[in-house]
Amino acid sequence: MPLTKLLGSKATRSLTVVSVLSEAKRAFGRGNRSRGLLLLGVAVLAWKWTVIGLAAQGLLKLVRGGSSASSPG
Repeated sequence: MPLTKLLGSKATRSLTVVSVLSEAKRAFGRGNRSRGLLLLGVAVLAWKWTVIGLAAQGLLKLVRGGSSASSPG
């Protein structure tokens, strides 16, 4: 299936891991250590299962209110 190939590609996995690590860095920068540690764990899992990283990013977007443009930094 084309979607399975896309989600399993090395480029997609790498991009997902980098994105989740960026979110972890942001959490640590804001003083939210528990969220940062959770995201580091998600980044490790996201290398094997891309969908986990994508789901975590979607969940963060929902928790933040759907718009990261309103948050500083």
